[in-house]
Amino acid sequence: MVMATTTSTAADTSLASVTLEVADLDAARRFYAAFGVDTYIRLRESDAHSTGFRGFTLALTVSGPATVDGFVRAAVEAGATVLKPAAKSMWGYGGVVQAPDGTIWKIATSAKKDTGPATREVDEVVVLIGVEDVKATKQFYVDRGLTVAKSFGGKYAEFAPGQSGPVKLALYKRRALAKDLGVPADGTGSHRIVLGSSAGAFTDLDGFAWEAADQPYAQ
Repeated sequence: MVMATTTSTAADTSLASVTLEVADLDAARRFYAAFGVDTYIRLRESDAHSTGFRGFTLALTVSGPATVDGFVRAAVEAGATVLKPAAKSMWGYGGVVQAPDGTIWKIATSAKKDTGPATREVDEVVVLIGVEDVKATKQFYVDRGLTVAKSFGGKYAEFAPGQSGPVKLALYKRRALAKDLGVPADGTGSHRIVLGSSAGAFTDLDGFAWEAADQPYAQ
């Protein structure tokens, strides 16, 4: 069994914003408003080449199965494609959808039964990036001031959230992430996502770009 290590130290540097690069800015704005997650991301127009798996997902944790179903239904009605229908698993209940712009979203709950009515509330948002070497990439981010909150050896790492943004950053093996999402692991070109922080501009070991985020989530 791989033991988790944790720390409660507040992050000096953290994920402050998530920008999705989309081909049709107006359409993406309509989709994310209808989906109900527009306050967690910002959007930028881009025609950068990208094919196959982009190496990341945005994961929503919600209160119960009915709320998962509500978010999945809203996404599909707004134009998303279902990659994995919402279903029970040993971990809880969840499903995976792909937005019209290509971004993959996972909506899940640890609860297997509803204890209250469905809501449109999100408990947690995580940008989960698939990497080739979790330990090396974790150290890369630690060297740039991020604080590890959870770590499961070379399989998974999660960083402490900051005060300036509502989204957390986590690392997972790329092929394991693709398998979890129900898509082939192969992909080339742009990731079509830019992460923002107070640490300024840099690019990580797997090509994910970061930039200075002076005004997080300003559309």
